[in-house]
Amino acid sequence: MTSAPELTVIHVQVSDPRVRPLLRELGHEYSTRYGKDAHTEISRYPDEEFTPAYGGLLLLLLERGEPVAGGAFRRYDARTAELKRIWTHSAARRRGLGRRVVAELEREAGARGYRRIHLTTGPRQPEARGLYLATGYTPLFDTAADPETIGPLPFEKQLTLPAHPGKAIEQ
Repeated sequence: MTSAPELTVIHVQVSDPRVRPLLRELGHEYSTRYGKDAHTEISRYPDEEFTPAYGGLLLLLLERGEPVAGGAFRRYDARTAELKRIWTHSAARRRGLGRRVVAELEREAGARGYRRIHLTTGPRQPEARGLYLATGYTPLFDTAADPETIGPLPFEKQLTLPAHPGKAIEQ
């Protein structure tokens, strides 16, 4: 029996060429599901907001040196990180990589002093909604309502304090 290849977690800048598949596939998903120019959604926040200097982070999971999943967070407020751009490569889905990305982002956010995660996902992304519910996020909307009547679906999660907290975020 062959074991699954090991995944490497790396922190990168948005300009890193290894981020291109993430942006390309997210753009395709947004355009396909919502019928609008995905560039507007992807460029809503400046790239700097996903850097440590601005309280953010962008990470990728690499398998055999190739990006298979990734995601980011940005500073939402002094104690809250906002998850953005959660992605799993179309050829690597159904392997739990989204859960791994979310767990890595939560760990990194907690180590940077954040105590809460906030995020939104689109109403036409049931797999993302399922991921966040399965990983302990609290929906801030009526889960019985038709998602199309709500708009972006907000979630939150309180982070537990790490055993050895990293550098606190300057306020």
